Amino acid sequence: MKTLIQLFEENVEKFHDNNLLLEKTGDQYVAMTFAQTRERVYRMAAGLMSMGISKGDRIALLSEGRNDWVVSELAILYTGAINVPLSVKLTETSDLRFRLSHSGTRMIIVSRNQLAKVIPLKDELSELEKVIILDDVSKEHPKDILLEEVLTLGDAFLAGKRSLLIERMQSIQPNDIANICYTSGTTADPKGIMLSHRNYTANVEQSLSLMDVFPWYTTLLILPWDHAFAHTCGIYTLMSAGGSLAAVQSGKTAMETLKNIPVNIREIRPVFLLSVPALAKNFRKNIEKGIAEKGKLAEALFRFALKVSYAYNGIAWDKGKGWRILLKPLVSLFDAILYKKVREAFGGRLKYFIGGGALLDIELQRFFYAVGIPMFQGYGLSEASPVISSNSERKAKLGSSGYLVSNLDLKICDEKGNELPLGEKGEIVVRGENVMVGYWKNEAATRETIRDGWLYTGDMGYMDADGFLYVLGRFKSLLIADDGEKYSPEGIEEAFCDQSRYIDQCMLYNNQNPYTVALIVPSREALKKFLREKHLDPTSDEGIVAALKLIESEIGEYRTGRKYGNMFPQRWLPPAIGILDEPFTEDNHMLNSTMKMVRGKITEHYRNLITFLYTPEAKDITNKRNREAMKKLLM
Repeated sequence: MKTLIQLFEENVEKFHDNNLLLEKTGDQYVAMTFAQTRERVYRMAAGLMSMGISKGDRIALLSEGRNDWVVSELAILYTGAINVPLSVKLTETSDLRFRLSHSGTRMIIVSRNQLAKVIPLKDELSELEKVIILDDVSKEHPKDILLEEVLTLGDAFLAGKRSLLIERMQSIQPNDIANICYTSGTTADPKGIMLSHRNYTANVEQSLSLMDVFPWYTTLLILPWDHAFAHTCGIYTLMSAGGSLAAVQSGKTAMETLKNIPVNIREIRPVFLLSVPALAKNFRKNIEKGIAEKGKLAEALFRFALKVSYAYNGIAWDKGKGWRILLKPLVSLFDAILYKKVREAFGGRLKYFIGGGALLDIELQRFFYAVGIPMFQGYGLSEASPVISSNSERKAKLGSSGYLVSNLDLKICDEKGNELPLGEKGEIVVRGENVMVGYWKNEAATRETIRDGWLYTGDMGYMDADGFLYVLGRFKSLLIADDGEKYSPEGIEEAFCDQSRYIDQCMLYNNQNPYTVALIVPSREALKKFLREKHLDPTSDEGIVAALKLIESEIGEYRTGRKYGNMFPQRWLPPAIGILDEPFTEDNHMLNSTMKMVRGKITEHYRNLITFLYTPEAKDITNKRNREAMKKLLM
């Protein structure tokens, strides 16, 4: 058993001169080696100790991804303190206040872009002693101190008391808490997940049992660095393997940062990327847009190539087997003339994506597998540090969440906690060294989630005979019919959005009702384009009715006898649809920081509309409410 400090120290010795961190300053990326990173960590840790930080103190970290994110976390850990990593997507002062107050944070390390969020809290939180600012800005408050000042304090400390830092770091044990990571708090106050040093180092070892990572590997860490998936699989897994980690160039706004991603990918030429479904969909849209711009012939050829590749690849497990082998020459040709060019947009070295954060539609997996950059779906949750399973280059089944990491026990349980036979659906329950210590200051939630050492995930799934885990969704989001039968809506929602250009977002609802209803956010631009091609005015009654009928026909494709008639049980398809004129976003709190729908808040906000959808009038999609919503959307 080792600590994160031991993991880092061992790899500094092994990969002394390898580049660990890459950050864009000016117009090019500048590297920081393992050795240089350690030197900066020592300086910062010594600075924190000279400011009175003791073992067990909490220090929060609120910053975009950058070299000093990793340096700050390691420096906190070297002092024996606990890092409280915070999402840059937190916008409400109340959200930030709760986390800082609940954790008892003594200091917060913050970037220039995030500083404004902390200003209202400086006088309000009595336990907050210092605000350490990573950038060179003017200090506005007595609590403010610049990182450069902390490093200077560290230099003085190291000159006379270096042995005290060494003594402190050597006193840290594998079971000491490294992080308190807060859940998104979609249904109640956020819970602080306590993860120990050993939770992380165990999960790094487990993750590396699924796939190889070599010292020459580089990734661009697109996801927020506080995100459990990015944290373990990006920072510590690469650190453990001697690889390099690049930060996305920060813009002045979130949109500007987003626009930097494709540019940075071409500059860094990553070997793998970590992704979530929202990003994967974006990548696909950009690829298809690029193909469409080359003309109708190129688009038709690409569609045909995909069709052939889908047939050849199957679900990856059966790729090229049986009659499929006959398609290999054609697939190789398409790879040379089409897919290779797609891969060049990602730098030309990209071997695969690893998907996490939510269920990934199988159609999206087929697409990326076809173009030669497989998107290997995995499964995990922050309470498990987070990786539980994943597909990989070694073994993959599209549609599954892969096979289990090493040294992890898993069972599928019924509602009473009894283990179910292989292949039966129930709650996913796991046990291993990666399972969290518990929830900070919340013993009741800890007892409910961890029982006899087993972590009850709250996710429904099953294992197949080949050892692949299938995750079907959260129990809290299940559709429940009036006869008590349950079904996960996520696959249907994903299909509606991914297989129709006219539907951007969808949430299904059924809480012991006679039938399921759908809340749908249509794609404004796609509908307007459709209406223009039909020579219809989008704001006219005729245009509005045509748009509504189009949405209805898209959902109708999943009925028996239609294009996707065999995909889902008919009873879960919605006979009543509510059109929404605004999307689910983080700003309106209907998406959380990992871009998952906050079902409770959506349900509450649209309570009246949901009630209306269970009336006879609502089954006619051209009802008055939908006409008004569609008119507002298309204006």
